[in-house]
Amino acid sequence: MGPTLAVIVPCSETALVNAVNWANAAGGGDLILSPFCTYTLTSAHSSGGAGGPAGLPNIITPITMTGLATEITRASNAPAFRIIEVDGPSQLPADNGQLTLTAITVSNGDAGIGVGGGIANLGGSVTMTAGGVRGSRASFGGGIYTDTALTMIASSVTGNTATSDGGGIFNNAGSVTLLAGNVTGNTPDNCAATPPLTTPC
Repeated sequence: MGPTLAVIVPCSETALVNAVNWANAAGGGDLILSPFCTYTLTSAHSSGGAGGPAGLPNIITPITMTGLATEITRASNAPAFRIIEVDGPSQLPADNGQLTLTAITVSNGDAGIGVGGGIANLGGSVTMTAGGVRGSRASFGGGIYTDTALTMIASSVTGNTATSDGGGIFNNAGSVTLLAGNVTGNTPDNCAATPPLTTPC
């Protein structure tokens, strides 16, 4: 396997969407997002695969996004959609979504009656470092819904809402690892899980 491809992503919705499409088509890639940029998504750019519409194209390959005080958010007047969906083989056998986020905040996602308002990890893996998920909504996992592997390092999940359970994080299956971060101020609870799994926070 050759070196991982990298691309610098200018501070615009179109540039970020195009970069994710490029990385998926290339079998993976490193996306260097603009420091101190807010990428505002005005419409869904994925029908959602397994989980309803998403603001970014679904992550179906190993993709790293690195920012610096960078935010990916849904515009306040946009239709409802989650921000990110990661698809992996347990849900969609042809996909191998692995998302690594560093110094990026995901905000204002709205999955409606779907799951994972900020991030829906459906069979892939998600690792977030020095970032956060805030102000997002869904039925389960207002901030994050996961059914495989989720790792949060020095990251926060705050101010999210679920209409059913898991305002911050809902763990449907798999593992959740929380290191030196905080999951607080979510409604109706910070974390929940499908029995017999234990609540991750």
